[in-house]
Amino acid sequence: MEEMPVKKSIESRKIMNLMRTLLTTIALGLVLVVYTGCGGNEDDNSINLFSIQDDINLGQQLRDEVLANPGEYGPVLPENQYPDAYGHLRRIRDEILNSGEVFYRQDFAWETYIIQDDSTLNAFAAPGGYIFVYTGLIKFLDNEDDFAGVLAHEIAHADRRHSTDMLTEAYGLQVALEVALGNASQSTISQLGQGLLSLGFSRRRETEADEFSVNYLCQTEYAANGAAGFFQKLLDLGAAGGTPEFLSTHPSPDNRVEAINTQTNDQNCDTDPNPNAMWESFQNSLP
Repeated sequence: MEEMPVKKSIESRKIMNLMRTLLTTIALGLVLVVYTGCGGNEDDNSINLFSIQDDINLGQQLRDEVLANPGEYGPVLPENQYPDAYGHLRRIRDEILNSGEVFYRQDFAWETYIIQDDSTLNAFAAPGGYIFVYTGLIKFLDNEDDFAGVLAHEIAHADRRHSTDMLTEAYGLQVALEVALGNASQSTISQLGQGLLSLGFSRRRETEADEFSVNYLCQTEYAANGAAGFFQKLLDLGAAGGTPEFLSTHPSPDNRVEAINTQTNDQNCDTDPNPNAMWESFQNSLP
């Protein structure tokens, strides 16, 4: 009779352990649901615990950070003073967005800004579709098709959700789950947004952005290999002894020109320049 409490205790522990195992299994199942449910495009095999709204919120944080700190990032041209420049930028943007290939066309903001800095050959995209281009990049390129390639590349970074993929990896499961479940503090959200400024994309994500730039432009009047023209000019400048800022934040363009051109040919995309381009007018509209 005295052994019964011991037996009950053993059985109770077994039951508790079984319940813990069951709860752990359920929790892991929920995490997997979040993984697959927040990944975006079904062809994207990366893990992303952030929601679409998280992308938008983080993008707004980064946008506000850039707009509030012109000394650090460069002054953003006011649209009311340069309406023609913004009109050209958004004309090119809309041609890409209306390609039918942008997965989050209706979900993201797709706001575009021009930063006045003629010495910087760069552009970047925040999550949620907040895109910044430098005047130096616009003045550097020889034609609108090459610029459309760069812009399509940046749109692809946002559309493929590369930033929040990267944040999931960089900050770990706990922080990502806090954001995904709506439990993150405002300071955490702000920290994540600012962290995007210092984290570079992996070679895999840069390659994917190149590939999707071709997919987008193939359905437009622009030459589908526009991004290759940009990288080729960077290579030519490098061979001449220049050191473009873009190369300090992106993988080397070696082999990227060939890969973009090969994909363009394989998909039978048009490589003729856009007959409706107004590139000189765009460049002349800048300060």
